[in-house]
Amino acid sequence: MYKKSDRNADRVARHARVRKKISGTPDMPRLCVYRSLNNIYAQVIDDTRGVTLAAASTMEKDVQKRVKGANKKAAAKIVGQAIAERAVKAGVKKVVFDRGGYVYTGRVAELAAGARESGLEF
Repeated sequence: MYKKSDRNADRVARHARVRKKISGTPDMPRLCVYRSLNNIYAQVIDDTRGVTLAAASTMEKDVQKRVKGANKKAAAKIVGQAIAERAVKAGVKKVVFDRGGYVYTGRVAELAAGARESGLEF
């Protein structure tokens, strides 16, 4: 009998493989992306200290005002711009991009593009 694969379990396995190779340092933290069905979240994390330096998501009130009426890809780009602005304010210019096991297309790619436009380098 055919067993349907668990897509989230596959994503978690891909993310674990990627996380073996990359981690955030104080001079180059990790930009981590989580994508749910309706929302997208991003964090800039220093893994050596285990501290989140900046965060943004479509759940925040100030981001929701900018996202109002936009589709999911446009919302992801706005979240990318917001995370970049907050990271630069926290003193971070360069990051390592952690796509969270998701394919680098669609909303994940738009978030990355928005972050690059607003001043993050990766």
